[in-house]
This record gives sequence, structure tokens and C-alpha cells, in this order.
Amino acid sequence: MSHSPLLGLNPIDPQDQRVLDEAVEQARAAIAAFDPELIVLIGPDHYNGFFNELMPPFCLGSQAWAVGDYLTPAGPLNVPEELALSMAAYLMDRHFDLAVSRRMQVDHGFSQALQVLWGDDLDTPPVIPIFLNAVAQPGIARLARCKALGEAIGSYLDGLPQRTLVIGSGGLSHEPPVPTMQHPDPAVRERITVKRLPTEADKAAKTERVMAAGMALARGDHWMKPLNPDWDQQWMNTLRHGELDALCAMSEASIAELAGNSAHESKTWLVARAALPSDHPLHCPVYAYRAIPALIAGYGLMFMHT
Repeated sequence: MSHSPLLGLNPIDPQDQRVLDEAVEQARAAIAAFDPELIVLIGPDHYNGFFNELMPPFCLGSQAWAVGDYLTPAGPLNVPEELALSMAAYLMDRHFDLAVSRRMQVDHGFSQALQVLWGDDLDTPPVIPIFLNAVAQPGIARLARCKALGEAIGSYLDGLPQRTLVIGSGGLSHEPPVPTMQHPDPAVRERITVKRLPTEADKAAKTERVMAAGMALARGDHWMKPLNPDWDQQWMNTLRHGELDALCAMSEASIAELAGNSAHESKTWLVARAALPSDHPLHCPVYAYRAIPALIAGYGLMFMHT
């Protein structure tokens, strides 16, 4: 599923809101019927927990705390520490040199999915969080490596007795005002390099800046990169049909060029889908998409199961 920091902040078209609300209700019902005993949640960060002083392509958390940015709740995630470390050991044994955080900080890239599906109190089944770098080049995870990681996660989960829900939270096409190391202001480069807790004034200024960017995109202002619904729906349909090798044939450069710098977040979907079988069609009872400029998001939601 997509996420947006502007969900609930910027006004959107009533028809878009209706489609989102219906899709979320369908997903909640499908998840309730599945009754997961474990969640594996793959998400990105937006310089709230991970910074350029040390930016891993992937990181698994054995403990995690949501920072509570925008309208998302703050607090601990329900991480099963020993099981998380067991998964980390399994992946390391299969030559994935992923980082492990004993005190991971996550932002709306993780917490919004849990909030939307379970509520503000984050009272969820046990959840193993896996961070995917989607903003800081050159260490952004490559497509084929995301597929391979998902397959390894799926192999690990096949050995567990728990019914497991794998969530990819991110994307689709979008380019919000997330700074990069190419920013001309050294103070901005320092802010995304050195980890520090933001002040309330910092948070308010960031929220105001992102809200203004969303409204600028909704107006069609030329300085905001437009969404790409065709790219979004091609991405979703390719995953739906399990055509993962075709997706991995896409060039890395084309992702930012066609869908925006932050469209690399869509790779969280690829990791999640690769954890499921791709050699035969899967049930897909929930499938929804809307391009919503005010949210700076091609917003998609898809639920599949074996």
C-alpha cells in the first residue's frame, strides 16, 4: 500500500476519498478474515530514523519506535525480538549483509500502514520491521536485490507456523520535497547527514512545507513533478501477475525519471510480493488506485494471498 504524510491534512477530491475509504475497508476486512499472527513490514524512512552518516540499503529492527510525524501515532511497535533476530540470522546465512538495529526509529513510512489498518494505538500482531533505503543514493537498493531479499524472506516464513501478513509500504509515483546530498545549502546537507531529534518548530515547518508542495501539485504548478498513473498501474499489474523478472529489467535511472525520486519506495512492494509464490496466479480480492496530487502520491492498495 502507498502512504502519504499528507493523508488527513490536505483536502482531496470526494471521489478520491470514497475510493480510498472503500479500499481500506476492504483491506481491513480481508486482513481480519486472514487473522495474521505475524506481520513483516517493509518500509522506507524520510530522514527521521536513518541519515547519511550511516545509510544501509536494508536494516531489520529487533526493537522499533514510531516517531509520530505528521498525523501518525508515536510509540513502540510490537516487535518479537527473538524472532526478528532469528530472521536476521537466516538472511545473513543466505548472504544478505543487512544491518540490524536494536533500537530502530521509524516514521510514517511504517506507522501509517499500521495506523490505517489497526488504529491509532498501534495494537497490532507482532511485527518485524525491515527498512529499505529509498532516498539516499548511491545506496538505494536495486530492483533485483529487492526481489532476492523478498524471496529469502518468503523462504524463512515458509518454515514458520504463523499466518503471516507481509506489507510493502511506499510509493508509488511521487517526488515530494525530500532533500538530497546535491542540495546547494550546506545546512540542509548537514541536516540529512547527522542524526538529531527535530524540534517542534522543525516538525511544524516541515509539515507546512510538504502541505504547500501538495497543494502546488494539485494546482499543476510547474516546479512539482507530476504523478505518473500509467507507471503506477503498470507497476501494480506487473506485481499482481507475478512478472517480477520483467519488473527487475527496468533501469534504475528510469524510476526517478518517469515516476519521481521517491518512487524508489515502490520497491517495498517488490520485496513483499517476492515473498509470495510467483510461479502461479494468486488471489487478489483488493485492488485500488487513484492519482491524488494533493497527497503527492499515486495511491495504490493491493491485497493478495496464497
